[in-house]
Amino acid sequence: MSVSDDERRDIKATLAGDGEAYARLIRRYQDRVARRMWRFTRDPLELESLVQTVFVEAYKSLGGFRGTGPLEHWLLRIATRVGYRFWKQRDRRRGREVSLGEYDPPGDVPDEPSGAADRLHAMLARLKPRDRLVLTLMYFEDSSIAAIAEQTGWSESMVKVQLHRARKRLKSLLDNATSGRNNT
Repeated sequence: MSVSDDERRDIKATLAGDGEAYARLIRRYQDRVARRMWRFTRDPLELESLVQTVFVEAYKSLGGFRGTGPLEHWLLRIATRVGYRFWKQRDRRRGREVSLGEYDPPGDVPDEPSGAADRLHAMLARLKPRDRLVLTLMYFEDSSIAAIAEQTGWSESMVKVQLHRARKRLKSLLDNATSGRNNT
């Protein structure tokens, strides 16, 4: 799949200064970008800000879009970089420690699927951004090794090594969380 004729016209018009053409591109991909960014934050205000950042960066970079692949893929690469940068900045601001207790509902098992998602998101937040990124793309976005390499700019070998290490770190966190609950 490549860039459609409508997209090509809208890109060309946007580069010529037509704001409505860019608004059409945003409307076409806003939901998909928002779904990607939801993987990076569960806060609706941060989500809105991240989606806006993606489209601002895309606008600034549109002149460099070659059109050799789908516009959606290009936008999702930008979204991945924006989300990764967001995680790194947030971790630096607040320190790396995130207490699972802040996110755990009472009891061992969340009452609702959203509670389980929040718990998983909190567990992932305890990992380094690089680990979170590769696990999120692999398991939540169902991306292949090659797709992750393309979106991150890493080699496929690097993706495989990072996945192995991230799984190991997540397992360690899960084991520690489980043993901590069993001891109480």
